[in-house]
Formats: sequence, structure tokens, C-alpha cells
Amino acid sequence: MDDVVSDAEREDASGDTTAETAAGEVTSADDAPDEEMSSEVSTETTDPEAGPEAGRRPRSWRGVVARWTLPAILLLLAIAAGVMAWLDAQARAIDAARAESVRAATESTEAMLSYQASTVADQLKAAEERLTGSFRDSFRELVHDVVIPGSEKKHISTVATVPAAASVSATPKHAVVLVFVNQAAVVDTEAPTDTASIVRVTLEKVDGHWLISAFEPI
Repeated sequence: MDDVVSDAEREDASGDTTAETAAGEVTSADDAPDEEMSSEVSTETTDPEAGPEAGRRPRSWRGVVARWTLPAILLLLAIAAGVMAWLDAQARAIDAARAESVRAATESTEAMLSYQASTVADQLKAAEERLTGSFRDSFRELVHDVVIPGSEKKHISTVATVPAAASVSATPKHAVVLVFVNQAAVVDTEAPTDTASIVRVTLEKVDGHWLISAFEPI
């Protein structure tokens, strides 16, 4: 009897052990996919190489571009402003040179070609101060050798006027002007004789003054 009970108890115990083992295997099999998924998620979110570098690279390039773009734009704007200021100053200087040289050519031409017989020497000597270079030397020689003696001897007087003058070219230091001249000459008591001419006048700016360096009738 005891043997029968022992055998039955052993069979029950063996059955319980088998059931527990099977249940443990089922539980382990059910838990395995969750552990694998958890491991994959953890690997994706804690990758030390992909995440931080992927986030830093765009910010780094944007920083470099921002750091250099604004100074470059400011530099270009400063250069453009400087060039515009220089061009404006040059244009103003040329405009001033045109106006000044036309006025100087007009006044100097009238001074060179106008004189009275009684004051010819003083008038033409003053006109020399409006000239420069080799032209001044040539003018002085002509005046002293021909004009002054002839005017004093024959009582010649002349009056020159410039009704119009036009700038041909001009820089802050050099200019060319076309001058339209009307000249009336009186010899002693004779009637005046009028002549008209066009002269190409070249001027140089010397010590702040526009002086004639060439005087060429056309």
C-alpha cells in the first residue's frame, strides 16, 4: 500500500515539475522579443556617434557661414561706398576744373590781346603773369620786340572780347578750351578794324592758378 501511494505521489510530483518547467519555458519565450526590442530601442537612442554629431554638424556650418557672411557684406558695402565717394569727388573736381579753366582762358585771352598805346608795356607785362612755360617766354619776346614798339610808334590800341568759350577737356591739373575772340584795333585816328578768330587754349594749373601754356589760332 505504501508502495502504491509512493508511486502515485511521485507521479504527481513529476507532473507538477513538468508543468512548472513548461510554464517557465513559455514565459521565457514570451519575454525574449520584449527584451530584444528594448535592446534595439536603447541602442538607437544612446548611439554616441550618430546622434550628437548629426546634430552638431548643421549648427557648426551655419555658425561659420553667419560668422563670415556678415563681415564680408559689410566690407563690400564699405568698399562700394568708398568707390562711390571717390568717383563723386573726381566728378566734382573735373566739373570745377572745367568752369575754372573756361573762366581763366576767357580772362587771359582778353588780357593778352587788349592794350592802349599809352600803357601797352604795363598791360602786356601784367598779361605775362597769366602764362606759363615756353609759351610765356615766346609771348614776352614777341611783345618786347614787336608789339610794344609798334603800338607806341603808330599809336595802335586794341580791345578784345570773348563772346563764347567751351571746354574741350579738363582734369584737375590740365585743360583745353576753345575761345571765340572778337578784336577791334585802332591805328592812330583811323577807323577801327574788327577781326574774329577761334583759338585753342591749353592751360595748366600751377600753384592753384590756371595759366596758359599754349595759344593756337584755328
